[in-house]
Amino acid sequence: MTPLDQLPEIRTHLYIDGETREAGDALRVIDPADGASVVGYAAAADAKQAESAVAAAHRAFPAWAALAPDERAALLTAALAPLEADRPATAEVLTRENGKIRMESVIDSIVFEHRFRLAVDLAGEVGRVTTLPAPPYRTEISYLPLGVVTIIVPFNWPLAILAASLPQALLAGNTVVVKPPPTAPLATVRSVEMVARALPPGVLNVVTGADAEIGAALVQDDRVKKVCFTGSSLGGRRIMSMAAESLTRVALELGGNDPAIVLADADLGPEAMGRLFGGVFDSTGQICMATKRLYVHRSRYDEVVEGLSGLLAATRLGHGLAEGVTMGPLHSARQRDYVRELLDQARASGAEVREYGAAADGQDISRGNFLRPSLVLDPADDARVVVEEQFGPTLPILPFDDEDDAVARANDTWSGLCSSVWTADPERAAAIAARLRTGYTFVNAHGAAHLDERAPFGGFDHSGMGREMGVEGIREFMDTHSVGFPA
Repeated sequence: MTPLDQLPEIRTHLYIDGETREAGDALRVIDPADGASVVGYAAAADAKQAESAVAAAHRAFPAWAALAPDERAALLTAALAPLEADRPATAEVLTRENGKIRMESVIDSIVFEHRFRLAVDLAGEVGRVTTLPAPPYRTEISYLPLGVVTIIVPFNWPLAILAASLPQALLAGNTVVVKPPPTAPLATVRSVEMVARALPPGVLNVVTGADAEIGAALVQDDRVKKVCFTGSSLGGRRIMSMAAESLTRVALELGGNDPAIVLADADLGPEAMGRLFGGVFDSTGQICMATKRLYVHRSRYDEVVEGLSGLLAATRLGHGLAEGVTMGPLHSARQRDYVRELLDQARASGAEVREYGAAADGQDISRGNFLRPSLVLDPADDARVVVEEQFGPTLPILPFDDEDDAVARANDTWSGLCSSVWTADPERAAAIAARLRTGYTFVNAHGAAHLDERAPFGGFDHSGMGREMGVEGIREFMDTHSVGFPA
């Protein structure tokens, strides 16, 4: 393997209307493992170039929408051909710019392709027509694509998250402009461009740049019929406010403060503890659907703490490409400092904070955005580490005695993305799940590794609006069209 300090710088460009295009400026991408090494440069588009991407997608829309769904599905399937051979290189770039370990970057790329294939399998649903029989009319209800769609992607799982909406939008007959995250754009540009080159010009475009410079052009242009945004609740508010100016539709997949409830009869053997651990600490805790609050029946509290402590003690921090590393840095120094602030506040309020793990052999974690994973034991319900989304490698664990109390505390939050119930009784799990105000509830598991990607995904309340994946995810990019015939 090439030594980390000898890896080449990566350069990516804009891809608009079937062509690679240069930009007058560039985004510098820094490795979060040391906060200094330059991973590469991504073209920084200006507003005019962003507008040209929207214009290209607008021109391409009529011909793309006119294709039959199975024709679009065949083109999308063929476009995936280069991804597998390029996966090792894409994963290396993603780890360098994002910070997560190589295995997670490989999975990110695999899920990108997998979600495309799940979407195209639903091609038969796209053109479905429902008939309301006469009298008084025979009415046919069908679905039509919207037009140009802008998809704005976050840094944490950019490929997988993009593929929760991109293939659905394209299969439905829309054309798309993708905006990758400015702090980690390189792997996303690489993969999107590979797919776009196999499609008609203008159908799929990718534009990188600073949010302030190109955001308005990608959101408020009258030709943009929908904006899909994944990110923080604050970011979602900004997008919604911008879109209101042009009455552009929005789909928002925002943050989560996911509760998990461990009942007295839960299986807490090694497999279950591994699932619980992964649901919290995968990707250094930087996953919207990670467990953020753990409510444990008091009779099992010490057992859960002991089990997680044993797994956390084996954590080895370092660069995501280095051997023996199980956890990389946080993506940004600002997020690292925010999580530290939450932990400091928890300590000051009287909660016990236990930190775990160590540097892997040969790794210097005094630089970069590293933070040792931690557990916060029995904090107050109003502690910031409980109320706010940490988005980092820490977990508050709160005891409960009464099941109804646990459900009420779990629901007492601004968010409503995911939740989980841990019990040996499926009927009990279903009954509690029905009371949890979240878009998805896991049973005896939690997190992206256990998501049924055939099902629609999205949140309640401030966790967003709209749904991704499944048939519902395709319908998000279509509108109903009714035609009535006299009896």
